[in-house]
Amino acid sequence: MKTFIHLLIAGMLLLGSCAAVKSANARKVAPQFELKDASGRPVKLDAFKEKVVLLNFWATNCGPCKIEIPWFMEFEQQFKDRGFAVLGVALDEEGWEVVKPYVDKHRVNYRVMTGTESVANLYGGIDAMPTTFLIDRTGRIAATHVGLIAKNEYRNEILELLRASI
Repeated sequence: MKTFIHLLIAGMLLLGSCAAVKSANARKVAPQFELKDASGRPVKLDAFKEKVVLLNFWATNCGPCKIEIPWFMEFEQQFKDRGFAVLGVALDEEGWEVVKPYVDKHRVNYRVMTGTESVANLYGGIDAMPTTFLIDRTGRIAATHVGLIAKNEYRNEILELLRASI
């Protein structure tokens, strides 16, 4: 049984890693939204224009999300000075009641908002978590990942997008 679980996880990572950054002309514009962060300040996607954005839809009770969050914190720290930002959209039904303690406990270093069904629907409906979009400097979706993928896959895609000119 243990071997089966390991093979299943390896297969999921392999499948997730098959997604690649789309060519620039195949990218669609990322839907705009405005949500509030933990301190009540509005966060608008268009405020991150000319940055590479990792937009992550997640929940506090999502196991794979808990694996990715430290990676995203590392990426935020490592690449923020190169025009990169992570935005987390928590889709917990309980809202800030469960999200704020989680963010505080884990010292999440990037902007986190609580999401709405309408924002999730703008992105095609979020049927599984985590769901992550990499958005290029022109505001277009360069890659979409549903489920857990390898950390290096994210890193490679981020670096590719950071190297690209506008």
